Amino acid sequence: MAENFRTIRQDLRAAHARDVLRRHPLACGFAQSAMGPFYCPQDEKVYIDLSFYEELRRQFNAPGDFAQAYVVAHEVGHHVQKLLGITQRIDAMQARTNEVEANQLSVRLELQADFFAGVFARYVQNQNMLEAGDIEEALRAASAVGDDQIQRRTTGTVVPDSFTHGTSEQRLRWFKKGYETGDIRQGDTFNTPNL
Repeated sequence: MAENFRTIRQDLRAAHARDVLRRHPLACGFAQSAMGPFYCPQDEKVYIDLSFYEELRRQFNAPGDFAQAYVVAHEVGHHVQKLLGITQRIDAMQARTNEVEANQLSVRLELQADFFAGVFARYVQNQNMLEAGDIEEALRAASAVGDDQIQRRTTGTVVPDSFTHGTSEQRLRWFKKGYETGDIRQGDTFNTPNL
């Protein structure tokens, strides 16, 4: 994986960001603000409804510019996964399995994107561009958007087999691992028994 990442760094196609203000067609289908931030591999764009940042602040209690940076870095992490061929491999595996196993693969893909967001945060730290409290903002955001927290808040019950992004603890742990190691080789969420 590290060799592939070096190659990609040399030939990195930038993922473009776009604000999703209303429902409109995309290469990945229709987008609307209720969807939240997402990456579309077909057009290599990150779509962000800027009102999501207000929701992150108010409903998820995760304010701050670096909480926002975490969201963008997570979505750009999906772009890195596409460039490394990970997305395509997981899509093929999901097509051959049942819904529960497909969700488990999705969780692993999402946790790896959290790991990549942590690697980005380490890079920003190494460039002396972080401010006091930035990492805490990102950690609060990663923890707030876990499937368990969202399900508990919206339905009052938690159904682990329906998770697609991982628990708050898992998202926090993989972001922290990326930040602490800064080493893309440590982000293999697909071959570890302990997510």
